Amino acid sequence: MVLIAGLLIGGSVYFWISKNTNIHLPVRLGFHATQKSTAKLKTVNNNKIKIAHIFVIMEENQPGNVIIGNSANAPYINSLISKYSVATNYYSVTHPSLPNYLAITSGSTDGITYDCNPPSAGCMLNVPNIADRIEASGLTWKEYAESMPSPCYMYNYGDYATKHNPFVYYSDIANNKSRCDSHVVPFTQLAGDLAATKTTPNFAFITPNLCNDMHNCSVEAGDYWLSKYVPMILNSKAFTTQPSLLLITWDEGDSTNNNVAMIVAGSAAKNKFVSTVKYDHYSLLSTIETLWKLKPLTANDKAAPPMLDMINPKDL
Repeated sequence: MVLIAGLLIGGSVYFWISKNTNIHLPVRLGFHATQKSTAKLKTVNNNKIKIAHIFVIMEENQPGNVIIGNSANAPYINSLISKYSVATNYYSVTHPSLPNYLAITSGSTDGITYDCNPPSAGCMLNVPNIADRIEASGLTWKEYAESMPSPCYMYNYGDYATKHNPFVYYSDIANNKSRCDSHVVPFTQLAGDLAATKTTPNFAFITPNLCNDMHNCSVEAGDYWLSKYVPMILNSKAFTTQPSLLLITWDEGDSTNNNVAMIVAGSAAKNKFVSTVKYDHYSLLSTIETLWKLKPLTANDKAAPPMLDMINPKDL
């Protein structure tokens, strides 16, 4: 009689074979056990969701043809494009900045046609927003704003631009000090939150400052900033052990071209994929809502196609 027993040691599988003798021969097979995701499916609105984290980084004022394929000025961004997914037919919805940020987070430009600042100057909005939907579902969220001097700061300060921080324009956030202070925070808090899966929010909206988002500085400056902080996100415990997405896009192009790049990276993104489907900022919002089974905020995001072609089918 032949007896076979197995043991996993250091990722390798060993078998002991006995043939009615006192000699047991260990045999190491030439493969390693595959690390499995530690993600547990959360229930949102009575539905199981697979994507644990969706992070968005907003860059500024560069049409897609200035970014995609421009390895000379944006080598890191194009390395992400080569590795993950990119949408080449993606558009912002208007000019200038603020209405685009509102479209992404509330499903509408909400009647705002200029970069109103501060929010208290007649542009505080009493409308539902994606943060409301996320909190109501039991998921977590944060806005990380670079160069913001303190949580929930509602005035321009150095390279911090309020117009790039949409959550301080929503009255149910801005007028609730404890909610705003705990969710709308300086970018310096991101590294600490990424240190553990339990402190990593499900949704993060990240706004670099006016230099690092390419608004006041060069494409090269923004590319360098991304090369410094995107690996911190993609290599975090949350992103490496749970299906996750990092979306990088631009608020708008230039006065003649509002086609912008949309990069979809992370463990749940398809590799080496180019999408030519027409999308816009409402599609970004629709993607979040679709993946997390959230009710659409307006007719705009309800009608917008979600960007599911760039996501691994197993994570849908």
